[in-house]
Amino acid sequence: MSFYVQTGPLYPPEMTEPMRQELTALGVEDLRLPEQVDEALSHQGTVLVVVNSVCGCAAAGARPAVALALQHSKLPDRAVTVFAGVDRAAVERARSYFVGYPPSSPQMALLRDGKVVFMLQRHDIEGRDPHAIARMLTQAFDQYC
Repeated sequence: MSFYVQTGPLYPPEMTEPMRQELTALGVEDLRLPEQVDEALSHQGTVLVVVNSVCGCAAAGARPAVALALQHSKLPDRAVTVFAGVDRAAVERARSYFVGYPPSSPQMALLRDGKVVFMLQRHDIEGRDPHAIARMLTQAFDQYC
């Protein structure tokens, strides 16, 4: 018996680019390479990391919540995104910073000085409306940024 291991993107760009652009239109930096992730997450200061996804809870909750949260008066120094199932090496590198947290898609982490200080996993996002998710994010911004 042989197994096929897919190493490229799971989803075609024509499907994922609009989802990616929902965040980049807000000024969220799109990171596609592990080196870009290291550059963004290894600095001093605060960084919001959004692990984007094609799932319904990303569309209905996570991305709209990020849009709402980024209108808050207190914000992280940077906001970045990686796309699960698409930019696999970049996602893997980002998750290497999420010590103690299992992989989740979508997922939002707030890092301060390269360490996670706040995390939202899929189970925190799924079934919640964007305003509730944004409220959790902005409370974290108030506390850590």
